[in-house]
Order: sequence, then C-alpha cells, then structure tokens
Amino acid sequence: MKVNFAFLHNVGRCVGLSLLVTACGSVTAVSQETQMATQETKVASRLDVNLTPAVNEHPLMPVIRWAEKERPKLAQIEDYTTLLTKQESIEGVIQEAQVLEVKVRHKPFSVYTKIRFPKQKNGQEAIYVEGKNEDKVIGHGVGVQRAAGTLHLATEGRFAMDGHKYPITQMGILNLVDELLEVGHKDSKYGECEVKYYDQNVKVADRECVMIQVIHPYPRPNFTFFEARIYVDKELNLPIRYESYDWPKKQGEAPALLEAYTYQNLKLNVGLKDIDFDPANPAYRYP
Repeated sequence: MKVNFAFLHNVGRCVGLSLLVTACGSVTAVSQETQMATQETKVASRLDVNLTPAVNEHPLMPVIRWAEKERPKLAQIEDYTTLLTKQESIEGVIQEAQVLEVKVRHKPFSVYTKIRFPKQKNGQEAIYVEGKNEDKVIGHGVGVQRAAGTLHLATEGRFAMDGHKYPITQMGILNLVDELLEVGHKDSKYGECEVKYYDQNVKVADRECVMIQVIHPYPRPNFTFFEARIYVDKELNLPIRYESYDWPKKQGEAPALLEAYTYQNLKLNVGLKDIDFDPANPAYRYP
C-alpha cells in the first residue's frame, strides 16, 4: 500500500455515489456530479472564519477552528428531526444503503429511529435514552423477527449493531462534529494533507452547501481515509453530509466508499417530548 495515488486527486470533480430519497421513501443510486466550480473559491464569508492557514500552520487548522467555533451553537440546539440516508463499509464490505426517520434530543441524549429502506427492514424501530432502560436500546424486528417482541439490547451488542458501523449512542450531527474534531486534531500532527473549499453550485438535495475536501494523498497507518468531504449547509452553518473514501488499491481504480451520511429535511428545535422516546407512543408500532 506504500504507493503514491496522488494522481487521482482531481480538484475540479467530485464523483461518488449519491443516495436520493424519493417521495415514497425508496432509494435510487445515481452517479453524482456535485457540479463544483473548477477553481477553488473564497468561502470564508460563508463559514465565518479565516480559512487561510497562518505561516507554517497545518492546513486543517482553519477547519478545526470553524468546528470548535460552531460546536457550542450546535450543542445548544435542543432537538431535531431528520431523514438520514447512510451507507457504510463494515469489515471491508459495502452495506446496502439505509434510510431512517430519526429524532434526536440532546438532553438527555435520546434517539428514535425507524427504518424506511431497505424494504425488508421497513418499520423496524429503535429507541435509546441516556440513563434510562439500563442504557440499552429498545427495539423490535419486522417480519418473522417481530415475533420476538420488544427487545432490550446492549448498545454495542451483536443484535443492536447488525447492519450498523457505529452504535446508536454515536448517532447525530453533534456526534459527527465531535468525531471530525477528534480526527482533525489527530491528523493535524502529520503532514501530507490537502484541504480545499468549494461553494459554487454545491448542493445536498435542495440545500446550498460549502464543501470542504480533505485529501491524504499517501496511505499511512496514521490516516483513516484517502479523501473526506464535509458538506456544510450555508444557511444553518452545520454539516448535513459527510462521506469518506479509502485509497485505491491500484492505479486507475476509483476510491472505495468507507461511509456516507446525509441529513435531509432537517427540522431544528421542534419540541420533542419524553413520549417521542417511549415505545408506548401510540404512533409507534412496538409489539
């Protein structure tokens, strides 16, 4: 793997797998041309931070400063609902894309999810409330698995983690920002990093975004990805899509997707209550 694949870095194109949610809740995989400008643009006014690194400063530091500046504002958001599209590589195998209805409350940290896609898992629900239910996930299956009834599962146990790269305790945009900060601080200790910004015709669904592109041209043990793209909603100033890719295994091969998460139809501070994180909610379909 000690091969230079920097020739694959084309700053004028952003080609990947885009998951588009249709009105009926199905997912269509299409080849994505993010329609970025062919030249890097000045987006400091969009992110409200100086994006020019100081002399001898690591190129990730402006991104880290932006994330540290915005994190307290994000933490002040009480709750939100969203439609989450995610696709992950687990143990080297790309999983089928999932679309989930999601509710998140920050205090106490609470999550409700309902799978809409894939079809065979449509209607599967899960609830987690920090400090309640012995800190377990309350979930149920669908189809023949529904016969097992309501289940109380360890958050990182085999059944709760089935088809998921991360536990439910790490779900949500605030956790994403925390993970980006942790990785950013770690990667900023090393060189071999390129950071670029784009805001010309970059959209996630119908939301205009700034796209932050991070490239590690060489595969090193201290790096976890070849390329990462963070899409920051211009109006909300928070990330609504993240995707990362592995280094190509040979010249001419496209980078393999590691993980991708898109938060659509994001509604902030909607006033979620305890009943929204209670399996007894009559709107839910717990056995």
